[in-house]
Amino acid sequence: MEVFDMNIGRLFIIMGVILVAVGLILTFWQKIPLIGRLPGDIYFERGNFRFYFPIVTSILLSLILTFIFHIVSRISK
Repeated sequence: MEVFDMNIGRLFIIMGVILVAVGLILTFWQKIPLIGRLPGDIYFERGNFRFYFPIVTSILLSLILTFIFHIVSRISK
């Protein structure tokens, strides 16, 4: 029973850290420089039509999240 409680406690700590990180990112998203404005992000405007696809930003965030989840999985083992 103690091992089960210990795993649940560790899971709650990890989930709490992730929630705090997501909250901070959402709060300060507009103040983070270059996020959404990196070279390679596609932006097209003609008349009243705008198309924006942040492909480089998406790739960068994917790499960062992959690294974070890899570290978390190694710590939790």
